[in-house]
Amino acid sequence: MPPASRVTIRDVAEHAGVSVATVSKVLNERYGVAAATYARVRAVIEELGYEASLVAQSLRNHRTNVIGVLVADLEPFSTELLKGAADAIRGSGFELVVYSAGGRTGDREGWERRYLSRLSGTLVDGAILVTPAVAHAGLTGTPVVAVDPHTGPTEVPTIDSDSLRGGQLATEHLLSLGHKQIAMLTGRADLRSAQLRETGFRRALGAAGLAVREEFVVPGGYDAVVSARSARELLSRPDRPTAVFAANDLSAIATVAVARELGLRVPEDLSVVGFDNLPESALCTPPLTTVDQPIRQMGYRAIVMLIGLIGDPEPHDRRGRPAPVVQGQPTHQTLDTKLVVRASTAAVPTTLPSAS
Repeated sequence: MPPASRVTIRDVAEHAGVSVATVSKVLNERYGVAAATYARVRAVIEELGYEASLVAQSLRNHRTNVIGVLVADLEPFSTELLKGAADAIRGSGFELVVYSAGGRTGDREGWERRYLSRLSGTLVDGAILVTPAVAHAGLTGTPVVAVDPHTGPTEVPTIDSDSLRGGQLATEHLLSLGHKQIAMLTGRADLRSAQLRETGFRRALGAAGLAVREEFVVPGGYDAVVSARSARELLSRPDRPTAVFAANDLSAIATVAVARELGLRVPEDLSVVGFDNLPESALCTPPLTTVDQPIRQMGYRAIVMLIGLIGDPEPHDRRGRPAPVVQGQPTHQTLDTKLVVRASTAAVPTTLPSAS
């Protein structure tokens, strides 16, 4: 069967026996419509399933009451962040649309500029950019908040977490357990947050009087496949590390899987610490010690900050509640990180079994 055609405002007017202007007044909750007529039009709208076109609404009101979230891909970090965005959008009078490049970001330089241009003006009133490479004012004239931008805080509002302190916490935990041969699986080289986690790792070792073994600092790229390859090479060394700090949970979980394949027990033979505290980190075997960055809260804060830039939606939601705007909020927010100790870390082993 061919797809049903879109219900238009003219269809509503015809079925209700009123003019298009009357339907428009009902939709925009304007005065001048009798109660019985209002009820009849509303009933027809429900019966036909009519929804106003966002483009038409934006041309009429210069507002869509829609916020866009632009992500390079839908992976665990962005998925968790979207949960926080959904928490914040409830009752605000705004709706949420997610635009994913599906990993097809090309050169990664400015993909968000291209996609924001497609959405801004007629489809969204503002946008959240997740880990953008280009985050500066005047992208399209649309209000923007950047979450974990490549370059750190910029001239547009940003939300991130304290990756430097997180890297220190992870490494200090391993040092407290007596580990000295500590390796690191790094994150994406183009992300400021990944660079800060590595800096925290290096500072913690330096503060303990230990030199960084550069051969123990290997690429992970926030990617499970890359991390598994690096972990295999690292753990197959005759002088392998006794502990690994991975720059994100996916890399840490991949390291645990590789250790198991090589006949190494976690944490008896190898301690592993991740970063993110994704839901998966508590469900793996053994449950992962990790650094918690409040990803869901980052998504929530980003929406609240963006609504503050856009202003209250017009009209308010059906309950008449205003958007959750926080007055006087800073334009750059860095949220605290904390260590979550689980079962993937233990005191340094007295003997080092060889990887099989």
